[in-house]
Amino acid sequence: MARLTEDAPFVHPDCSVTDSTFGRYTEVGQGTRIAHSHMGDYSYCDRFADIANAEIGKFSNIASYVRIGATDHPMDKASQHHFHYRSADYFDDAEHDEAWFAHRRSRRAVIEHDTWIGHGAQIRPEVTLGHGSVVAGGAIVTKDVPPYMIVAGIPAQPLRARFPEEIAERMMSLAWWDWEHDLLRTALDDFRTLKAEAFLEKYE
Repeated sequence: MARLTEDAPFVHPDCSVTDSTFGRYTEVGQGTRIAHSHMGDYSYCDRFADIANAEIGKFSNIASYVRIGATDHPMDKASQHHFHYRSADYFDDAEHDEAWFAHRRSRRAVIEHDTWIGHGAQIRPEVTLGHGSVVAGGAIVTKDVPPYMIVAGIPAQPLRARFPEEIAERMMSLAWWDWEHDLLRTALDDFRTLKAEAFLEKYE
């Protein structure tokens, strides 16, 4: 793999990127579709992710075939089919329903820093994944996930906390994800070898 860079995302082949922005050292896996979203520094997604209307923080780890912010169909109307909002595709004298598309884009999913979303998981619109949380592969997340919580299942339910509450609070206060690139490099060996509490004791 080519080395990731500060100035531009590393976008693999066959991706579709629409109205989206990227931080430093980001990577977009092969065949991924990203629309109306932001991916923060150091975050990446693996192959064939589908991301729409999302705010993704720093250091997010998004596995293959994850879907974030799946778009809705209008269940309260006479038809759910997109002919009545993608109307210009069907009728010469009709326009798309831009108000519907604006409504979709307003329903943002929020993925906070240092999260891990497993293979094939889905994150629904207007859901927030807290800092350090983990979503098991195949889960469908319909409600907010607290920081440092591990969730699994359909719909996703809490399994256990990654850290005790006191450690999680200290980790959020440390906010290592805001460190400069050079400091991350300086601390690299400690990221590799120290458990969370020992890391906090050294860097708080």
